Amino acid sequence: MRIITDFDGPIMDLSDRYYHVYQLCLEKVKLPNQILNIFPKAKFWAYKQALIPERQLGIESGLTVEQAEVFKQLRDRHAHQIQYLPFDLVVPGSIAALEKIQSSGSELLVMTLRRTCELEPAFKQYDLARFFLPHYRYCLPNDYIKHDDAQAKTQLMVKALSELKPDPNTWMIGDTEADIIAAKTHHIKVIGVLSGIRDRDRIEHYQPDKIVSNLAEAVEFILE
Repeated sequence: MRIITDFDGPIMDLSDRYYHVYQLCLEKVKLPNQILNIFPKAKFWAYKQALIPERQLGIESGLTVEQAEVFKQLRDRHAHQIQYLPFDLVVPGSIAALEKIQSSGSELLVMTLRRTCELEPAFKQYDLARFFLPHYRYCLPNDYIKHDDAQAKTQLMVKALSELKPDPNTWMIGDTEADIIAAKTHHIKVIGVLSGIRDRDRIEHYQPDKIVSNLAEAVEFILE
């Protein structure tokens, strides 16, 4: 059996990082004495999971239309900078789930749209390299410029399948449409998790084989 998991969403929780950058960018854009409506984290994350545009998020937080455009540009620039990666946290139960996969003898791959320079610090911070042999780590090169997440993830899937022996019992675990599209394009069974950057409505739209709360539930389902 082969299990391919995305990194952000199933394993890592990005909500603290994104919320920190949201607050940081509002602070940078606002005028002196301008009163803002800063969302509580739960509301902010619900907006992110529902794919509410950054400009709208800025406007509803009290920015003008012009400020909201600057806010979006700043957010896009800051969200993936190396200095903010330590805000990421391991999703509760995900390490135990990875250990369960290892003990089952299943082949375990990580397939992520992080660049190498973004993946390695997280591996080091949380001792995650032990779960993924170097040739089972599929990520983007450091100079990769992202345009289309689904296309990039599908390209990673093509690379993996071209390098690995065929295994008809292969599963993909992910939290976005990019994961589902990449898996379904290659007739791989796919489970969507709700611990990441998309809500249930968004995931259901792409019709994965199953939707569960997190990596632990996905692994339990697969290994049954």
